[in-house]
Amino acid sequence: MRPDATDALRALMAERILVLDGAMGSLIQGLGFGEAEFRGERYRDHPRDLKGDNDALCLTQPDAIRRIHDQYLDAGADIICTNTFNATAISQADYGVEADCEAMNRAAAELARAACDAAEAADPARRRFVAGSLGPTNKTLSLSSRVEDPGYRAVTFEQVRDAYYAAARGLADGGADILLVETIFDTLNAKAAIVALERLFAERGARLPVMLSVTVTDRSQRTLSGQTLEAFWASVAHARPLSVGLNCSFGAREIHPALADLASFAPVPVSVYPNAGLPNAFGGYDEKPADTASLIQEMAREGLVNLVGGCCGTTPAHVAALAAAVKGIAPRPFPQESPLPRPSRFGGLEPQTIREDSNFFMVGERTNVAGSRRFARLIREEDCEGALEVARQQVQGGANMLDVNMDDGLIDGPAAMARFLQLLAAEPEIATLPVMVDSSRWEVLEAGIKCLQGKGAVNSLSLKDGEALFLERARIVREHGAAVVVMAFDEAGQADTVDRKVEILGRAYDLLTGQAGFAAEDIILDPNVLAVATGLAEHEEYALAFLQALPRL
Repeated sequence: MRPDATDALRALMAERILVLDGAMGSLIQGLGFGEAEFRGERYRDHPRDLKGDNDALCLTQPDAIRRIHDQYLDAGADIICTNTFNATAISQADYGVEADCEAMNRAAAELARAACDAAEAADPARRRFVAGSLGPTNKTLSLSSRVEDPGYRAVTFEQVRDAYYAAARGLADGGADILLVETIFDTLNAKAAIVALERLFAERGARLPVMLSVTVTDRSQRTLSGQTLEAFWASVAHARPLSVGLNCSFGAREIHPALADLASFAPVPVSVYPNAGLPNAFGGYDEKPADTASLIQEMAREGLVNLVGGCCGTTPAHVAALAAAVKGIAPRPFPQESPLPRPSRFGGLEPQTIREDSNFFMVGERTNVAGSRRFARLIREEDCEGALEVARQQVQGGANMLDVNMDDGLIDGPAAMARFLQLLAAEPEIATLPVMVDSSRWEVLEAGIKCLQGKGAVNSLSLKDGEALFLERARIVREHGAAVVVMAFDEAGQADTVDRKVEILGRAYDLLTGQAGFAAEDIILDPNVLAVATGLAEHEEYALAFLQALPRL
């Protein structure tokens, strides 16, 4: 794995606007390769057609891919992307070469690395970087491919995570400086990629900078799976990326408003690499390099970008033109950290923010089998429409977040949680809100967070089983990007006095922030009210203990 280039890249992006390369597919198409060239010697006897599998060319026609990298470096690119947009097992299964994905990614990174090393040798004063491309795959975790079954998913979270892990491992081993999760149209797929990257970094004991780039599908500035850009950022910010940006989508003219929106709140450097205009009637792109460059120059002059490049239809000529167009223009300034406490941010399809001056934040509890007999009955009877109507009523009643609980002895908790959340994701009115996955069973909580496209919360973790298990589970929650509710419960039982509540929750907070990587704003402390109307003398001060603990927390 290469040394972490985060500091070097941040320093360069603070100094000038960096340039990314352009499209790979357009140039490959121009080579006119047929089936024989795609197969090469390696796949000469492969039983399926391989024409169109551009990623496989890293193994069968490496010299051609290297020449494309050289063209973009000669055009002025600071960062070149590996030819691996579809080099995951999920996408390569269409060609029957999924077993070669790790080798494909490694070879691609080695080709790009060699090109960058040669460019640096020719011009030692200028660093060049390899971005390992991780595309969205051809399957989605948030949308059903069956109209008649909105809860159906063609792929599991684990399959997507593992596909990204193998690809990222190959890229890291081949010499990538950056891992670029790009053309994100489903945030849950991107979250699976983030989990994969975190696990790779943990195994290697080292990190590479991560860049995230999302695509919007229309002028509502939402992803294909329905998220606003601000909700998207809330959902992926836990990756602590080097940059966030937009690519593909439209041409530079049409993507400009979305970029301005993203740049207005992103606390990290911002990138943009649009298509060469809108596609023509034949699916091609006609926008001239000078036109693309002029439009990107306008974005740069408005102070919106730190990194620019091209996507579909762009060529080395486009990259050369935009490199010249942004030369000498100051990059977007890095946002300064506010001295005020950071707000807690959540998101479904739309963002929810809790600030110090926020009003009451209401969590709808009726989608909880322990709190609603009606909902429990509907779930047991597998009345999906009825159960979703309960959730819809919570939204219409003003809830800011939905609590979903499936803890019932007659229900398969993990399966019921996953199924309901997948159905909920298909209902835009309901999916607007973030979800609090609620259970006393870890396997149910874990099943739930794997279904959340947005940023939700896990309710709850506690220290009752000791610090080691608490930290293990907390790290999993954090790598999935959820906030955590912590109960005042430790190895000795529930906290029933002020001092016990403060001691337990203080210990949990220190563990979460010090060892599990949680930000303070992603921790929700639950001091436990306990039953206050039992009539038992020993319970008389429970409410008072709760109230007195709050200011000390």
